[in-house]
Amino acid sequence: MSKNNKHKIIVIGGGYAGLKAVQQLTQNPQNEIILLDKNPYHYMQTEVYDLIANEEDFAQISLDLFTYCIGFKNNNVTFYKQEVKNIDFTNKKVITTVDRLNYDYLIIGVGARTKFVSNVKGLHEYAYGIKALHRAMYFKQKFEMSLFQKVEESGTTCRPLSIVIAGAGLSGVEIAAQMASFARDFYKHNNFLCRKLNIVLVNAAERILRGMDTKLVGKSIKRLLDLGVVIKNKQKVVAVTEDSVTLSNGEKVFMDFMIFTGGIEPNGLIFDLELKKNERGFLETKLSLQTSEYETVFAIGDCTTLYDKNNDILAPTADIAEQMGVLCAKNIGLHQEGKDLDRHNIKSRGILIALGRRYATGKIFGIYINGYLAYLIKKMIERAYSKQLDRHSRIGCKKIFDK
Repeated sequence: MSKNNKHKIIVIGGGYAGLKAVQQLTQNPQNEIILLDKNPYHYMQTEVYDLIANEEDFAQISLDLFTYCIGFKNNNVTFYKQEVKNIDFTNKKVITTVDRLNYDYLIIGVGARTKFVSNVKGLHEYAYGIKALHRAMYFKQKFEMSLFQKVEESGTTCRPLSIVIAGAGLSGVEIAAQMASFARDFYKHNNFLCRKLNIVLVNAAERILRGMDTKLVGKSIKRLLDLGVVIKNKQKVVAVTEDSVTLSNGEKVFMDFMIFTGGIEPNGLIFDLELKKNERGFLETKLSLQTSEYETVFAIGDCTTLYDKNNDILAPTADIAEQMGVLCAKNIGLHQEGKDLDRHNIKSRGILIALGRRYATGKIFGIYINGYLAYLIKKMIERAYSKQLDRHSRIGCKKIFDK
Protein backbone atom coordinates (compact mmCIF):
# COMPACT_ATOMS: atom_id res chain seq x y z
CA MET A 1 0.00 0.00 0.00
CA SER A 2 1.12 3.56 -0.70
CA LYS A 3 2.38 5.83 2.06
CA ASN A 4 -0.90 7.75 2.21
CA ASN A 5 -2.71 4.47 3.06
CA LYS A 6 -4.42 4.48 -0.32
CA HIS A 7 -4.33 1.49 -2.65
CA LYS A 8 -3.09 2.82 -6.01
CA ILE A 9 -4.78 0.79 -8.74
CA ILE A 10 -4.17 1.32 -12.45
CA VAL A 11 -6.62 -0.08 -14.99
CA ILE A 12 -5.36 -0.17 -18.58
CA GLY A 13 -8.25 -0.23 -21.04
CA GLY A 14 -11.72 1.31 -20.99
CA GLY A 15 -13.58 -1.66 -22.46
CA TYR A 16 -16.35 -3.77 -20.95
CA ALA A 17 -14.04 -5.56 -18.51
CA GLY A 18 -12.09 -2.47 -17.46
CA LEU A 19 -15.16 -0.33 -16.78
CA LYS A 20 -16.82 -3.05 -14.74
CA ALA A 21 -13.65 -3.44 -12.63
CA VAL A 22 -13.52 0.33 -12.06
CA GLN A 23 -17.18 0.38 -11.08
CA GLN A 24 -16.58 -2.28 -8.42
CA LEU A 25 -13.26 -0.92 -7.14
CA THR A 26 -14.54 2.62 -6.64
CA GLN A 27 -16.87 1.42 -3.88
CA ASN A 28 -13.86 1.20 -1.55
CA PRO A 29 -12.83 4.80 -0.73
CA GLN A 30 -9.33 3.54 0.11
CA ASN A 31 -8.80 2.68 -3.56
CA GLU A 32 -7.22 5.38 -5.70
CA ILE A 33 -7.93 4.36 -9.28
CA ILE A 34 -6.45 5.56 -12.55
CA LEU A 35 -8.05 4.45 -15.82
CA LEU A 36 -5.78 4.67 -18.88
CA ASP A 37 -6.86 4.49 -22.50
CA LYS A 38 -5.50 6.00 -25.70
CA ASN A 39 -9.09 6.84 -26.71
CA PRO A 40 -11.28 9.22 -24.68
CA TYR A 41 -14.35 7.03 -25.13
CA HIS A 42 -15.74 3.58 -24.37
CA TYR A 43 -16.93 1.81 -27.53
CA MET A 44 -20.03 -0.39 -27.16
CA GLN A 45 -19.05 -2.83 -29.85
CA THR A 46 -22.02 -5.13 -29.22
CA GLU A 47 -24.20 -2.49 -30.92
CA VAL A 48 -22.04 -1.90 -34.00
CA TYR A 49 -24.55 -3.68 -36.25
CA ASP A 50 -27.06 -0.90 -35.46
CA LEU A 51 -24.48 1.81 -36.17
CA ILE A 52 -23.72 0.42 -39.61
CA ALA A 53 -27.40 0.17 -40.56
CA ASN A 54 -28.31 3.68 -39.34
CA GLU A 55 -30.33 2.48 -36.34
CA GLU A 56 -28.01 4.43 -34.03
CA ASP A 57 -25.35 7.12 -34.37
CA PHE A 58 -21.85 6.97 -32.91
CA ALA A 59 -22.86 9.06 -29.85
CA GLN A 60 -25.29 6.30 -28.84
CA ILE A 61 -22.67 3.58 -28.86
CA SER A 62 -19.85 5.49 -27.18
CA LEU A 63 -19.27 7.00 -23.74
CA ASP A 64 -17.00 9.84 -22.65
CA LEU A 65 -14.51 8.36 -20.20
CA PHE A 66 -13.55 11.69 -18.60
CA THR A 67 -17.07 12.46 -17.35
CA TYR A 68 -17.76 8.80 -16.54
CA CYS A 69 -14.81 8.60 -14.15
CA ILE A 70 -15.64 11.93 -12.49
CA GLY A 71 -19.21 10.74 -11.84
CA PHE A 72 -18.47 8.28 -9.00
CA LYS A 73 -19.52 9.46 -5.54
CA ASN A 74 -16.24 8.60 -3.81
CA ASN A 75 -14.30 10.81 -6.25
CA ASN A 76 -11.52 8.25 -6.40
CA VAL A 77 -11.31 7.57 -10.16
CA THR A 78 -9.23 9.59 -12.63
CA PHE A 79 -9.08 9.08 -16.37
CA TYR A 80 -5.90 9.79 -18.35
CA LYS A 81 -6.05 9.77 -22.14
CA GLN A 82 -2.62 8.23 -22.55
CA GLU A 83 -1.26 5.32 -24.52
CA VAL A 84 0.69 2.78 -22.50
CA LYS A 85 4.07 1.98 -24.06
CA ASN A 86 5.50 -0.45 -21.52
CA ILE A 87 5.24 -1.74 -17.95
CA ASP A 88 8.08 -1.99 -15.43
CA PHE A 89 6.77 -4.87 -13.34
CA THR A 90 9.81 -4.95 -11.04
CA ASN A 91 9.36 -1.34 -9.93
CA LYS A 92 5.58 -1.32 -10.37
CA LYS A 93 5.44 1.47 -12.93
CA VAL A 94 3.26 1.95 -15.99
CA ILE A 95 5.10 3.87 -18.70
CA THR A 96 2.89 5.93 -21.02
CA THR A 97 3.72 8.32 -23.84
CA VAL A 98 3.88 11.19 -21.32
CA ASP A 99 4.18 9.75 -17.82
CA ARG A 100 5.49 7.10 -15.45
CA LEU A 101 2.77 6.04 -13.02
CA ASN A 102 3.22 3.99 -9.85
CA TYR A 103 0.77 1.26 -8.88
CA ASP A 104 0.06 -1.16 -6.05
CA TYR A 105 -2.28 -3.19 -8.24
CA LEU A 106 -2.45 -3.34 -12.02
CA ILE A 107 -5.30 -4.53 -14.23
CA ILE A 108 -4.52 -5.16 -17.91
CA GLY A 109 -7.68 -5.02 -20.00
CA VAL A 110 -6.57 -3.65 -23.36
CA GLY A 111 -8.91 -5.83 -25.42
CA ALA A 112 -8.32 -7.21 -28.90
CA ARG A 113 -8.17 -5.96 -32.47
CA THR A 114 -8.95 -7.40 -35.89
CA LYS A 115 -6.17 -9.69 -37.04
CA PHE A 116 -5.36 -8.81 -40.64
CA VAL A 117 -3.28 -11.86 -41.49
CA SER A 118 -0.22 -11.00 -43.56
CA ASN A 119 -0.38 -14.04 -45.84
CA VAL A 120 -3.61 -12.87 -47.50
CA LYS A 121 -2.52 -10.45 -50.19
CA GLY A 122 -4.43 -7.16 -50.16
CA LEU A 123 -6.39 -7.91 -46.98
CA HIS A 124 -5.03 -5.01 -44.93
CA GLU A 125 -5.28 -2.57 -47.84
CA TYR A 126 -8.81 -3.33 -49.03
CA ALA A 127 -10.77 -4.86 -46.13
CA TYR A 128 -12.56 -3.09 -43.27
CA GLY A 129 -12.57 -4.17 -39.63
CA ILE A 130 -15.12 -3.13 -36.99
CA LYS A 131 -13.27 -3.79 -33.72
CA ALA A 132 -12.34 -0.09 -33.48
CA LEU A 133 -14.93 2.71 -33.58
CA HIS A 134 -13.11 4.74 -36.23
CA ARG A 135 -13.00 1.70 -38.53
CA ALA A 136 -16.71 1.02 -38.00
CA MET A 137 -17.52 4.67 -38.71
CA TYR A 138 -15.48 4.63 -41.91
CA PHE A 139 -17.21 1.48 -43.10
CA LYS A 140 -20.67 2.94 -42.25
CA GLN A 141 -19.90 5.97 -44.45
CA LYS A 142 -18.67 3.71 -47.25
CA PHE A 143 -21.86 1.63 -47.04
CA GLU A 144 -24.10 4.71 -47.18
CA MET A 145 -22.21 6.24 -50.10
CA SER A 146 -22.37 2.97 -52.00
CA LEU A 147 -26.15 2.82 -51.54
CA PHE A 148 -26.39 6.42 -52.75
CA GLN A 149 -24.30 5.68 -55.82
CA LYS A 150 -26.65 2.82 -56.70
CA VAL A 151 -29.61 5.18 -56.38
CA GLU A 152 -27.87 7.59 -58.78
CA GLU A 153 -27.51 4.75 -61.26
CA SER A 154 -31.28 4.21 -61.37
CA GLY A 155 -32.63 4.55 -64.88
CA THR A 156 -29.35 3.40 -66.42
CA THR A 157 -27.53 0.09 -66.13
CA CYS A 158 -27.78 -0.93 -62.48
CA ARG A 159 -25.18 -3.28 -61.07
CA PRO A 160 -26.15 -4.68 -57.64
CA LEU A 161 -24.23 -3.46 -54.60
CA SER A 162 -22.04 -6.40 -53.55
CA ILE A 163 -20.51 -6.91 -50.11
CA VAL A 164 -18.25 -9.72 -48.94
CA ILE A 165 -18.02 -10.51 -45.23
CA ALA A 166 -15.16 -12.83 -44.32
CA GLY A 167 -15.71 -14.57 -41.01
CA ALA A 168 -19.00 -16.10 -39.84
CA GLY A 169 -18.66 -15.67 -36.11
CA LEU A 170 -21.07 -13.53 -34.11
CA SER A 171 -19.92 -10.20 -35.57
CA GLY A 172 -19.94 -11.37 -39.17
CA VAL A 173 -23.38 -12.97 -38.92
CA GLU A 174 -24.97 -9.98 -37.15
CA ILE A 175 -23.56 -7.47 -39.63
CA ALA A 176 -24.60 -9.57 -42.64
CA ALA A 177 -28.15 -9.89 -41.34
CA GLN A 178 -28.47 -6.24 -40.35
CA MET A 179 -27.20 -4.90 -43.67
CA ALA A 180 -29.44 -7.25 -45.65
CA SER A 181 -32.44 -6.30 -43.52
CA PHE A 182 -31.65 -2.58 -43.74
CA ALA A 183 -31.29 -2.72 -47.54
CA ARG A 184 -34.56 -4.62 -47.88
CA ASP A 185 -36.44 -1.96 -45.89
CA PHE A 186 -34.58 0.87 -47.63
CA TYR A 187 -35.61 -0.29 -51.08
CA LYS A 188 -39.11 -1.21 -49.90
CA HIS A 189 -39.82 2.32 -48.68
CA ASN A 190 -38.09 4.07 -51.59
CA ASN A 191 -39.24 3.26 -55.11
CA PHE A 192 -35.81 3.19 -56.68
CA LEU A 193 -35.27 1.13 -59.79
CA CYS A 194 -31.83 0.03 -58.60
CA ARG A 195 -32.74 -2.12 -55.60
CA LYS A 196 -30.44 -5.11 -55.30
CA LEU A 197 -27.91 -5.90 -52.57
CA ASN A 198 -25.71 -8.99 -52.73
CA ILE A 199 -24.10 -10.13 -49.47
CA VAL A 200 -21.69 -13.06 -49.45
CA LEU A 201 -20.68 -14.53 -46.08
CA VAL A 202 -17.42 -16.47 -46.34
CA ASN A 203 -16.95 -19.08 -43.63
CA ALA A 204 -13.83 -21.22 -43.14
CA ALA A 205 -15.65 -23.80 -40.98
CA GLU A 206 -18.33 -26.33 -41.95
CA ARG A 207 -21.05 -24.11 -40.55
CA ILE A 208 -21.47 -20.56 -39.28
CA LEU A 209 -21.24 -19.57 -35.60
CA ARG A 210 -18.74 -22.30 -34.82
CA GLY A 211 -19.03 -23.67 -31.28
CA MET A 212 -22.46 -22.20 -30.61
CA ASP A 213 -25.71 -23.97 -29.78
CA THR A 214 -26.95 -25.99 -32.79
CA LYS A 215 -30.53 -24.67 -32.50
CA LEU A 216 -29.31 -21.08 -32.59
CA VAL A 217 -27.09 -21.88 -35.56
CA GLY A 218 -30.04 -23.40 -37.41
CA LYS A 219 -32.25 -20.38 -36.72
CA SER A 220 -29.48 -18.04 -37.84
CA ILE A 221 -28.87 -19.91 -41.09
CA LYS A 222 -32.58 -19.85 -41.96
CA ARG A 223 -32.83 -16.14 -41.24
CA LEU A 224 -29.75 -15.29 -43.32
CA LEU A 225 -31.03 -17.31 -46.27
CA ASP A 226 -34.46 -15.68 -45.97
CA LEU A 227 -32.72 -12.30 -46.20
CA GLY A 228 -30.91 -13.39 -49.36
CA VAL A 229 -27.43 -13.74 -47.83
CA VAL A 230 -25.21 -16.21 -49.69
CA ILE A 231 -23.20 -18.43 -47.32
CA LYS A 232 -20.01 -20.05 -48.61
CA ASN A 233 -18.84 -22.63 -46.05
CA LYS A 234 -15.43 -24.31 -45.93
CA GLN A 235 -13.88 -21.46 -47.89
CA LYS A 236 -11.16 -18.98 -47.02
CA VAL A 237 -10.18 -15.65 -48.50
CA VAL A 238 -6.76 -16.00 -50.13
CA ALA A 239 -6.46 -12.65 -51.93
CA VAL A 240 -8.21 -9.29 -52.03
CA THR A 241 -8.12 -6.53 -54.64
CA GLU A 242 -9.99 -3.24 -54.81
CA ASP A 243 -13.00 -4.90 -56.45
CA SER A 244 -12.70 -8.66 -55.92
CA VAL A 245 -12.06 -11.43 -53.42
CA THR A 246 -10.44 -14.74 -54.36
CA LEU A 247 -11.51 -17.80 -52.35
CA SER A 248 -9.54 -20.94 -51.55
CA ASN A 249 -11.46 -22.96 -54.17
CA GLY A 250 -10.29 -20.53 -56.87
CA GLU A 251 -13.62 -18.70 -57.16
CA LYS A 252 -13.43 -14.94 -57.66
CA VAL A 253 -16.20 -12.87 -56.07
CA PHE A 254 -16.57 -9.31 -57.33
CA MET A 255 -17.49 -6.79 -54.64
CA ASP A 256 -17.85 -3.10 -53.82
CA PHE A 257 -16.23 -3.56 -50.42
CA MET A 258 -15.31 -6.21 -47.88
CA ILE A 259 -15.57 -6.55 -44.11
CA PHE A 260 -13.11 -8.80 -42.32
CA THR A 261 -14.23 -10.40 -39.05
CA GLY A 262 -12.20 -13.57 -39.47
CA GLY A 263 -10.07 -13.37 -36.36
CA ILE A 264 -8.74 -11.30 -33.51
CA GLU A 265 -5.44 -10.80 -31.74
CA PRO A 266 -4.52 -8.94 -28.54
CA ASN A 267 -3.94 -5.21 -28.85
CA GLY A 268 -0.35 -4.19 -29.52
CA LEU A 269 0.86 -3.62 -25.94
CA ILE A 270 0.48 -7.31 -25.10
CA PHE A 271 3.14 -8.37 -27.61
CA ASP A 272 5.77 -6.25 -25.83
CA LEU A 273 5.07 -7.46 -22.29
CA GLU A 274 7.22 -10.15 -20.73
CA LEU A 275 4.27 -12.16 -19.48
CA LYS A 276 3.24 -15.72 -20.22
CA LYS A 277 1.06 -16.05 -23.32
CA ASN A 278 -0.69 -18.91 -25.09
CA GLU A 279 0.01 -20.08 -28.64
CA ARG A 280 -2.32 -17.38 -30.04
CA GLY A 281 -0.52 -14.60 -28.18
CA PHE A 282 -3.16 -13.94 -25.53
CA LEU A 283 -2.17 -13.50 -21.87
CA GLU A 284 -2.41 -16.53 -19.63
CA THR A 285 -3.77 -16.14 -16.12
CA LYS A 286 -4.43 -18.16 -13.01
CA LEU A 287 -8.01 -19.05 -12.10
CA SER A 288 -7.94 -15.95 -9.90
CA LEU A 289 -7.24 -13.85 -13.05
CA GLN A 290 -3.76 -12.99 -11.73
CA THR A 291 -0.89 -13.26 -14.17
CA SER A 292 1.43 -16.19 -13.58
CA GLU A 293 4.39 -13.96 -12.72
CA TYR A 294 2.96 -11.24 -10.46
CA GLU A 295 0.31 -11.58 -7.76
CA THR A 296 -0.69 -7.90 -7.95
CA VAL A 297 -1.09 -7.89 -11.75
CA PHE A 298 -4.40 -9.09 -13.25
CA ALA A 299 -5.49 -9.60 -16.86
CA ILE A 300 -9.14 -9.41 -17.95
CA GLY A 301 -11.23 -9.09 -21.09
CA ASP A 302 -10.36 -9.97 -24.67
CA CYS A 303 -6.58 -9.71 -24.23
CA THR A 304 -6.64 -12.94 -22.26
CA THR A 305 -8.21 -16.36 -22.79
CA LEU A 306 -10.59 -17.88 -20.27
CA TYR A 307 -11.36 -21.61 -20.10
CA ASP A 308 -14.38 -23.40 -18.64
CA LYS A 309 -14.31 -26.51 -16.43
CA ASN A 310 -13.99 -28.69 -19.55
CA ASN A 311 -10.97 -26.65 -20.68
CA ASP A 312 -12.93 -25.21 -23.60
CA ILE A 313 -12.39 -21.55 -24.48
CA LEU A 314 -15.13 -19.22 -23.32
CA ALA A 315 -16.22 -16.95 -26.16
CA PRO A 316 -14.89 -13.39 -25.67
CA THR A 317 -18.26 -11.68 -25.19
CA ALA A 318 -19.20 -8.54 -23.27
CA ASP A 319 -20.99 -10.76 -20.74
CA ILE A 320 -17.83 -12.76 -20.01
CA ALA A 321 -15.69 -9.60 -19.90
CA GLU A 322 -17.96 -7.96 -17.33
CA GLN A 323 -17.92 -11.06 -15.12
CA MET A 324 -14.12 -10.99 -15.27
CA GLY A 325 -14.16 -7.35 -14.19
CA VAL A 326 -16.32 -8.16 -11.16
CA LEU A 327 -14.16 -11.11 -10.09
CA CYS A 328 -10.93 -9.16 -10.60
CA ALA A 329 -12.14 -6.30 -8.36
CA LYS A 330 -13.30 -8.76 -5.71
CA ASN A 331 -9.97 -10.56 -5.70
CA ILE A 332 -8.04 -7.31 -5.35
CA GLY A 333 -10.15 -6.61 -2.27
CA LEU A 334 -9.43 -10.09 -0.88
CA HIS A 335 -5.71 -9.65 -1.55
CA GLN A 336 -5.74 -6.31 0.28
CA GLU A 337 -7.20 -8.13 3.29
CA GLY A 338 -4.67 -10.96 3.08
CA LYS A 339 -7.35 -13.55 2.28
CA ASP A 340 -7.41 -16.37 -0.25
CA LEU A 341 -8.57 -15.32 -3.69
CA ASP A 342 -11.63 -16.72 -5.44
CA ARG A 343 -11.18 -19.03 -8.41
CA HIS A 344 -13.25 -18.24 -11.43
CA ASN A 345 -16.43 -20.12 -12.21
CA ILE A 346 -17.40 -17.80 -15.02
CA LYS A 347 -19.80 -19.07 -17.66
CA SER A 348 -22.03 -17.54 -20.27
CA ARG A 349 -25.35 -16.40 -18.86
CA GLY A 350 -26.88 -16.48 -22.30
CA ILE A 351 -26.48 -15.26 -25.84
CA LEU A 352 -28.66 -13.16 -28.12
CA ILE A 353 -27.87 -12.91 -31.84
CA ALA A 354 -29.20 -9.88 -33.72
CA LEU A 355 -30.41 -11.02 -37.14
CA GLY A 356 -31.70 -7.86 -38.75
CA ARG A 357 -34.28 -5.28 -37.89
CA ARG A 358 -36.70 -6.39 -35.16
CA TYR A 359 -35.48 -10.00 -35.22
CA ALA A 360 -33.07 -11.97 -33.04
CA THR A 361 -32.54 -15.45 -31.72
CA GLY A 362 -31.05 -16.50 -28.43
CA LYS A 363 -30.79 -18.66 -25.37
CA ILE A 364 -30.93 -17.13 -21.89
CA PHE A 365 -30.53 -19.30 -18.79
CA GLY A 366 -31.38 -22.36 -20.88
CA ILE A 367 -34.53 -20.91 -22.49
CA TYR A 368 -34.71 -20.43 -26.28
CA ILE A 369 -36.34 -17.28 -27.63
CA ASN A 370 -36.75 -16.07 -31.20
CA GLY A 371 -38.09 -13.27 -33.32
CA TYR A 372 -39.30 -9.91 -32.07
CA LEU A 373 -39.30 -10.98 -28.40
CA ALA A 374 -35.61 -11.91 -28.58
CA TYR A 375 -34.91 -8.60 -30.31
CA LEU A 376 -36.70 -6.66 -27.55
CA ILE A 377 -34.79 -8.46 -24.81
CA LYS A 378 -31.48 -7.81 -26.55
CA LYS A 379 -32.28 -4.12 -26.92
CA MET A 380 -33.41 -3.91 -23.28
CA ILE A 381 -30.10 -5.39 -22.11
CA GLU A 382 -28.12 -3.01 -24.32
CA ARG A 383 -30.18 -0.01 -23.16
CA ALA A 384 -29.81 -0.94 -19.51
CA TYR A 385 -26.03 -1.13 -19.92
CA SER A 386 -25.75 2.21 -21.73
CA LYS A 387 -28.11 3.98 -19.32
CA GLN A 388 -26.06 2.85 -16.33
CA LEU A 389 -22.92 4.29 -17.91
CA ASP A 390 -24.71 7.42 -19.03
CA ARG A 391 -25.93 8.09 -15.49
CA HIS A 392 -22.35 8.27 -14.19
CA SER A 393 -21.35 10.41 -17.15
CA ARG A 394 -24.18 12.89 -16.53
CA ILE A 395 -23.20 13.20 -12.87
CA GLY A 396 -19.62 13.83 -13.97
CA CYS A 397 -20.75 16.55 -16.38
CA LYS A 398 -22.77 18.21 -13.64
CA LYS A 399 -19.77 18.19 -11.28
CA ILE A 400 -17.64 19.88 -13.92
CA PHE A 401 -20.07 22.57 -14.98
CA ASP A 402 -21.38 23.33 -11.46
CA LYS A 403 -17.90 24.32 -10.28
